[in-house]
Amino acid sequence: MTMIKRASLFSIITLVSILIDQATKWYAAEFLPKFKMTSYLADTLRIGYAENTGAFLGLGSGLSDSTKFWIFVCAVGVILLALLVYIFKTKSQPINGIAALSLIFSGGISNFYDRATNNGAVIDFLNLGIGSFRTGIFNVADMAIMLGVFILLFVKTEDGKQNAH
Repeated sequence: MTMIKRASLFSIITLVSILIDQATKWYAAEFLPKFKMTSYLADTLRIGYAENTGAFLGLGSGLSDSTKFWIFVCAVGVILLALLVYIFKTKSQPINGIAALSLIFSGGISNFYDRATNNGAVIDFLNLGIGSFRTGIFNVADMAIMLGVFILLFVKTEDGKQNAH
């Protein structure tokens, strides 16, 4: 894939993903009840504003502020930068590999932006489940990351080979 096609695909996926994520977080912050979930679809879906000071689904939220800064700002920043370099340096990635990595990058950078502008917290607002079997509270950026990981792990390339290396 040429560099122009790679950059175009990356740019479109990243911009659309970040715009959707940030728009839904803005809506959650402006219009959803704070720290209270409202139930829909026979309690399968719960929606409400929450702030997550940890990683995905709240992991690490109990760490000290200093540790969270080093992990969620410094380390994540380095990982995102390395991922960006990898996306543009690796010539062997198929189109769905670039799409998957772009989704992972866009979700990561959008949550990274939240931490930088929201005192280290990420805005979350969605929860799925049946009865007591529930996900943690998450956002669109988390869905982009999980979709990217799913594509890398399970989607086959055009030649029938597994996408992951």
